[in-house]
Order: sequence, then structure tokens, then C-alpha cells
Amino acid sequence: MVAIEALIFDFDGLLMDTETTLLDSWRWEWRQHGLTLDESGFFAPHGGDVSDLRYAELARAVGAGYDRAASHARRSAYREEVHAALGLAPGIASWLAEAERRGLRLAVASSSPSTWVRPHLERTGDLARFEVLACGDEVAGHKPDPAVYQLALSRLGLSPEQAVAFEDSPHGVDAAHAAGLRCVAIPNPFTPESSYAHADVLLPSAATTILSEVLSRVVRVH
Repeated sequence: MVAIEALIFDFDGLLMDTETTLLDSWRWEWRQHGLTLDESGFFAPHGGDVSDLRYAELARAVGAGYDRAASHARRSAYREEVHAALGLAPGIASWLAEAERRGLRLAVASSSPSTWVRPHLERTGDLARFEVLACGDEVAGHKPDPAVYQLALSRLGLSPEQAVAFEDSPHGVDAAHAAGLRCVAIPNPFTPESSYAHADVLLPSAATTILSEVLSRVVRVH
């Protein structure tokens, strides 16, 4: 059995609950026009930015006079205000501390650009914990494409068997598996748990189980 040497974390929704703040910001912006956001299908079945589609949908609903630039500035300012107080997801800080005590290397593999991931981790004081950042603006394909995980592994200089991925979305689990990684899933609140049957280990939250037990479970299923 090859020893686990590194942990590779998704960012949005896993390390930090930016998925909820994203949805909330769009709900808020629709309300500014006296409208209600249709949340069905809001989260795309892939990583990457779908803002253009969301703004186009809002423009159709508002009609003549919609100002996309003003709408974007207003929504972004609202979300940044919420993010000012946003920290790591429950249990994640304990996992990172335990990983450091165990001498495990840490990486991020995100479909979001580095200009998004890096400032958030800097703000919470956690950026220095991560030896490697691999982000969506550095690869051609977004999850479920495995490219960002392959980039993280390349930068770590490790084989897939030497690392474990942590994800909050089904397409993230797909990406990790396509890169040859075992994957622990913590479902986000917007996707049915039944969509994660392919995860190697499924947890309700990082706060429910210590990291050593999680990794023991990963090893046991293989």
C-alpha cells in the first residue's frame, strides 16, 4: 500500500462556503429589480464561471433598461461585504492543523482562478499552509475535466496513489477520479446526497470526523 503524502482540496464549497454566498448574492440582485430568482439548475454540473449566462437570464427578466455593469458592481459589492466575515468551513481548520502535525503536504485544486482563491486564503491567514495552488485559469478544462488535479499532482511531484482529494460536488469527484485520485466528498447543501455514490468516503461535514479517521476510511475502501 502506497502511503498518503498529500491532501488536495477543492476551494469553493469545500474549504470555504462561497457557494452559499454566490447564490445569496444572486437572490439579492434579483430582489433589487422586484424579482425572484429561479434557483432550479442554478449550480452548473461543471466547474468554471457561468456568470454570463446568469446575467443574460436576469437581463431577459428585467427587460429594457437593464444595466449589466451596474448590476454586476452592485452584486459584487454585496458579496464582498458578506465575504469579509467568511472563514473556513466547519472542521476544515482542525483538519489542516492535523495534517500539518502529521507532516502531510497540502494543495488546492480549484476551477476558480487564482485571483479568486489566493486572496480568500490570504484574508483568513491560511495561504501559507498550502504548498501548491492549481487553479482554473491555468488549465484548459474545468471539472469534471481532471486537468486541475493533474496540475496539482505535477507540482507536488506525486503519483495519484500518494494523495487524496476532497470535494463538495459530484463533478469534482468525477474530476478527482479521472485523475486517478481517491476522493472524500462533503456534499454541498444544493446537491442531493444520492449524487455522491461514487465518492470513496462520504461525510456530512469536516466537523464530524477527525482527519486521521477519514484517511483510515480511505485506506480501508481500497
